[in-house]
Amino acid sequence: MKCERLVDVGRRQFLRGGITGAVGAAAATVLAPAPAKAQTAMALVDYPANRLANVADLKVNEPLDISYPDDSSPGVLLKLGTKVEGGVGPDGDIVAFSVLCPHKGWMLSYNADDKTLNCPGHYSRFDCEAGGQQVWGHATQNLPQFELTVQDNGDILAVGVDELIYGRLSNVL
Repeated sequence: MKCERLVDVGRRQFLRGGITGAVGAAAATVLAPAPAKAQTAMALVDYPANRLANVADLKVNEPLDISYPDDSSPGVLLKLGTKVEGGVGPDGDIVAFSVLCPHKGWMLSYNADDKTLNCPGHYSRFDCEAGGQQVWGHATQNLPQFELTVQDNGDILAVGVDELIYGRLSNVL
């Protein structure tokens, strides 16, 4: 019987402490002065602008092997044949992606039938027409897409990456 009372006292103390803590937190939130300016900490990476190819070098649905932002980062340049979000060039259908699976770094292969990049390791699949969005598998992030621009002479330049490339703390060594 004595043991049950100690348990009841412990429960009451726990509840009392929880309520007191919640009231204190609410009061601190209401009484705290508003910050002068909200600041967001962002890690900015200075990407090199690298020439990948020329628009004339590309054929619809035939991948062209590239590297970006350096030689240790394999990628693929694609002319998909239909305008896509993030696509560049005269038809808005040129995109580029890292071919290192964001799950474990396996080399991806392109499937022209459904325009996906596929991982042989754990079967993750990424939709090239939807910005490298993962459609299947173990990966926990979408495929890094290279930001592209096209110059007046048709040269295609990579100028950035929208996700972290597998195995890197930043996208530039």
